Amino acid sequence: MIGEGGQGPKAAYNPSPKPPPSTPYGGLGGEFEGRAGEMLSPGPPLKILLTGPPRCGKTTVVQKVAARFPGRAAGFYTREVRAGGVRVGFEIVTLDGQVAWLSHVDFPGPLRVGKYGVNLENFQQVALPALVPAPGIELIVVDEVGKMECFSSRFVAAMEKLWAAPVPLLITVAERGGGYIAAIKAKPDKLFLTVTPGNRDDLPGQILKLLDSAIR
Repeated sequence: MIGEGGQGPKAAYNPSPKPPPSTPYGGLGGEFEGRAGEMLSPGPPLKILLTGPPRCGKTTVVQKVAARFPGRAAGFYTREVRAGGVRVGFEIVTLDGQVAWLSHVDFPGPLRVGKYGVNLENFQQVALPALVPAPGIELIVVDEVGKMECFSSRFVAAMEKLWAAPVPLLITVAERGGGYIAAIKAKPDKLFLTVTPGNRDDLPGQILKLLDSAIR
């Protein structure tokens, strides 16, 4: 977070400070609550990280933002697949319509998260090209930075390049985990929000307002 690594010099006392500018950040309650002026001043592109426990609604928030975003967006999200009412795996879905299996209970191999075997070849072939910030792209969506995805060192490298790219990002990240999951949460210059049943219906509209302010 901005400001980590020690305190700077103390500001002079001002008995009548000016109020912060009115922006759509007010009320979100995230990492930059009360620091809207910093986030909207010239600097790195807007980076929004969403976290929360499984089934809290992270993917649904991302899907709604992508569907309503007025500009060009790229990236991918993951969706669960059920058979007979039982979850059997997850698919990768890119915003340009490509679909491939990410994991399945019947997939063999050493790469596993719980009962799911992970198809790393599918993931790298379909998801990674969607993370290239091509000209004209105004938003890249990544759902998610999780244990399955982080099996891929190529994915981690792509995320590092993406973080430095001049394009706004909307990223979901697993609530728990070390390695790159923890590393991306520790990055500076981001808006970090937790999705809950109480805010997930309002978040898509609020995020769209943030993106509109950031790319105008």
